[in-house]
Amino acid sequence: MKIGLVDVDNYNNLRSCFPNLVLMKISAYHKTLGDQVEWYDPLFGGQYNKVYMSKVFSFTEEYPYYINADEVIKGGIGYCISLVDGKEVFDKTKDIQLPYHIEHIMPDYSLYGITDTAYGFMSRGCPRGCGFCHVKDKEGLKSYKVADLSEFWDGQKYIELFDPNTLACKDYKDILQQLADSKAYVDFNQGIDIRMMTEEKAELIKQIKVKYIHFAFDRYQDKNIIMPKLKQFVDVTGWDRHKVSVYVLCGFDTTMEQNLERIMYLRSLNLQPYVMLYDKEHIPKGHELRKLQRWVNNKFVFWKCDSFDDYMKGA
Repeated sequence: MKIGLVDVDNYNNLRSCFPNLVLMKISAYHKTLGDQVEWYDPLFGGQYNKVYMSKVFSFTEEYPYYINADEVIKGGIGYCISLVDGKEVFDKTKDIQLPYHIEHIMPDYSLYGITDTAYGFMSRGCPRGCGFCHVKDKEGLKSYKVADLSEFWDGQKYIELFDPNTLACKDYKDILQQLADSKAYVDFNQGIDIRMMTEEKAELIKQIKVKYIHFAFDRYQDKNIIMPKLKQFVDVTGWDRHKVSVYVLCGFDTTMEQNLERIMYLRSLNLQPYVMLYDKEHIPKGHELRKLQRWVNNKFVFWKCDSFDDYMKGA
């Protein structure tokens, strides 16, 4: 068969985009069948037997070109989220799951020309159930192991791990040990749950060649747990902003004073805050939250400019 693939989020910029893991797995599966697999070409591709379209972000506009195919399959979390009364709602009925034999196949990294990095999940799910997050709807209110590292890693120098809450998984020791044994540089791409951190877990993480690790300071009401846990992690590992970034959710249920309190605490620990704006696409240009994000997320400016007030004076 002739198979076409569409990365809806990035179809205009495939060479520099973050790769779509689902499409890489679908490509790998169809190639094992001897099918012809390629990026869908609306101009010169001709007729396709099947075209797969995938998107991660709900705000991504739909693919604008006609799909010339016998069958079109659309999937990805971006197709499952809609805005209802100003809130993002996950529609489980639109969530297409990959069959087991495709979900657990080695991704076709050649699709994006990737040679030195592996991408994947070793665990899924999260017990937190935060109101701004869709993991609970898609994967459930429990963290559970879904794969060994060897399922998507074959000796690459770098590993991008997408697990939503590794430390909440009962198999966290096995997962962390596999990552340490790989000797690859690991980027914990999602926000590790610092509330689950212990000195033992910090010591295990310290054994991994961490390229970058991300924590999350989303809920202001958890500050009495998160702040000392972050300090404990810094004390155990000795790591600073060159290895540790902390997502700071703003615009969901916090005031500007609460946003700045979290950001400045992270600065005092020499950790890199990274502002995530809730429902950013509906925040007006020039809004104070957008200015806050520009100040914090520009690392050079943030560490040169001591306060948000100073930044606003020069903005």
